[in-house]
Amino acid sequence: MYKKFIIPFILSTHILSFSSEKTLQSLAQDLTTKNEVSNSKENVNKPTEVFVAKEIITMDPNLPTAQAIAVKNGKIVKVGSLKEIETYLKGEKYEINKKFEKDIIFPGFIDQHLHPLLSSLALTLDIISIEDWKLPDKEFKASLTPEYYLKNLKELENSMKDPNEILFTWGYHQYFHGKINREELDKIDKDRPIIIWHRSCHEFTMNSAALKKFNINEEFIAKQTKSAQEQSDLKNGHFWEQGIFPLLPLIGPSLATEDRLREGLNLTKNYLAKNGITTSAEPGGVVSKQVQNLENEIIGKKEAPFRFYYIPDGKTMIQLYVDNGQIIEKTEEFNNWGTETSYFLPKQVKLFADGAVFSQLMQMKDGYTDGHKGEWMIDPDAFSKGFKQYWDAGYQIHIHQNGDLGLQMIIDELEKNMKANPRYDHRTTIVHFAFSNPDQIKKLKELGAIVSSNPYYTVALGEKYSEIGVGKERAQYIVRNKEVLDNGLKLSFHSDMPMAPSDPLFLVWCAVNRKGAYGEVVGPSEMIEVPDAFKAITIDAAHSLRLEDKIGSLEVGKDANFTILNENPYTVPKEHIKDIKVVETVLEGNINNINNTVGNNKVSLYLNSEEGYHFTEEEINSTYGCSHGNSLGNYVARVWSFDNNNQN
Repeated sequence: MYKKFIIPFILSTHILSFSSEKTLQSLAQDLTTKNEVSNSKENVNKPTEVFVAKEIITMDPNLPTAQAIAVKNGKIVKVGSLKEIETYLKGEKYEINKKFEKDIIFPGFIDQHLHPLLSSLALTLDIISIEDWKLPDKEFKASLTPEYYLKNLKELENSMKDPNEILFTWGYHQYFHGKINREELDKIDKDRPIIIWHRSCHEFTMNSAALKKFNINEEFIAKQTKSAQEQSDLKNGHFWEQGIFPLLPLIGPSLATEDRLREGLNLTKNYLAKNGITTSAEPGGVVSKQVQNLENEIIGKKEAPFRFYYIPDGKTMIQLYVDNGQIIEKTEEFNNWGTETSYFLPKQVKLFADGAVFSQLMQMKDGYTDGHKGEWMIDPDAFSKGFKQYWDAGYQIHIHQNGDLGLQMIIDELEKNMKANPRYDHRTTIVHFAFSNPDQIKKLKELGAIVSSNPYYTVALGEKYSEIGVGKERAQYIVRNKEVLDNGLKLSFHSDMPMAPSDPLFLVWCAVNRKGAYGEVVGPSEMIEVPDAFKAITIDAAHSLRLEDKIGSLEVGKDANFTILNENPYTVPKEHIKDIKVVETVLEGNINNINNTVGNNKVSLYLNSEEGYHFTEEEINSTYGCSHGNSLGNYVARVWSFDNNNQN
């Protein structure tokens, strides 16, 4: 019998406690420069290996292209022509590897920001979403209209043989798929429990059979807090934000099993490898040592095909410690949580400004066309206190931001702290960067900030948000990448998976084409050039994580991390970039053999308690241990504990 997460439901700070014990693994995490993983046993005493290619794009302005690259003990020792390298290595033992002689070598791709836990949960479900998801072992086609969504949902239900199996799907977005409620789901099947997890990851819609199975009724709702009741619509089977929390102890065991998370983390690992990623990070992930241990086991091993880093969740730290003087001490205890090759980046932290773009909860200066309101993810007063404490401690602060009002709050705080305590090269990073204005971008440059944007927002949301909530004038300028570059700021890209597919070539395609899901070019003046887009997934992504001395370009002394492509994205039509094949990746000089894992697809776009647990008001309003204030991630982070007394 497989282990389950939960049972008992633990909400104390026990799950959030930090071990003060120093381990051998943790010694390597104090400073990034101490993690010389390239000196691993596989590389020591190997002869120098010379990789030749049709062309090598180095991202080194002093030598932009080359034909060969020499690697010793996982490090780059020479870049140039084959003749130059052979002359350099004269008298030494070396081997020439021609495996990629017809291909293009790039620096290893970097996805600056994604979420393994949420990805593991979402990608192991049946997906009906607004984009294609081509996973290593299966494919889900996009549904862009209400008709197609219902058609795919019905086909999914018809394919299920066990009448008692729960239909649990992720990806629904009301602006694309129309209103789905309890009645509509009952028409699909009144007997099978159906649970729709929304694309934003912040909402559920359930049919009558699901409500009955989990004893979610008027009596149950009446026992919850006022705020949870206000965000529950039993009649329509719709629950959102705080209304979700009381449901999670009931439906969570059906979703968040150890087996599912293991499957999902392995799927995520293979998926990232196949898309050419050699480095990634999670800023602001879960605060659960147990979840971290599982991630360490699967994606944190030295044998993994990429290196994965973490940045502590400052939102949780602010909630717990901002007023008692322990926030820095407690944040630094995360340095003990990783492995030799996968660890928390020192002196970096993730904060949150305004709400999610997929839910239209970003804070907008001019509001919304339909009159609804945005949300703050950290109360501005608490944000101000936390920002100052991290700033004064010398931290690089990464900040989730989506609306222009949210950005203004960040700018005001940054300017205030720069005046009080000027810092050079602080690299305050604006993350997601959905809406902004030109004056704000100029101010960010003046204050020394950098930007990590999600170019997928343009493709996924630009057209729909022109019609709903935002209006065309503002929606055309969602994600102003060109304005950022024109003002001289560093720009990196990230997927924030599962908010977007973790496919760097696809993100580049989004940024250089800005072609929406329905074919409209969204804000053509904000298209950027192809070389600039590739900097955003290589050297400038490394810069955003303070790893540019190790990775991001192919230069002597750096890790030998390569992504090999079958075509040159600088010479093909830019519309074709997302269809270029990732041939292979090399990590610290070792070929990963990514095609030996299950499948060979890349992602693309287009054509049981009866009463349940009663949360306190404080618990409902808290979002400990979860990225994006996400309730399901929060649930898993809080309650994942192996019940050793009840395992068989």
